[in-house]
Amino acid sequence: MALMAWNDTYSVKVQTLDDQHKRLFQILNELHHAMETGKGKLVLSDLLNRLIAYTRSHFADEEKAMAAAKYPDLATHVAEHRELTKKVEQFSRDFQAGTAGITLQLMNFLQQWLTSHILKVDRKYSSCLTGRV
Repeated sequence: MALMAWNDTYSVKVQTLDDQHKRLFQILNELHHAMETGKGKLVLSDLLNRLIAYTRSHFADEEKAMAAAKYPDLATHVAEHRELTKKVEQFSRDFQAGTAGITLQLMNFLQQWLTSHILKVDRKYSSCLTGRV
């Protein structure tokens, strides 16, 4: 069973960003499935690295679109992106060092952060960006 299922509630009304959010859901679901099925550290490490890389790329695209649209809360939004990036990168370092595992608690954190971020933070830029991306 998938950890996260996309539906139109998550739409920010900007197709490219919605598509990127859908891809983040997919990668989290892959990571969750690998964790649930007891995949080895190498598989989990690869999926975690893909998640981090795709998240960085998505954040950059989102921030570029907000800057182009002169979104007034850009600095706050960027700060939230940076905070999550730091947390996930630290977790990845801990995982690689063998001092942390991919647990249900981590998966729940990532799921809750992503859904909350889209529904509460990203949706705020929707009207500002509509038609500009």
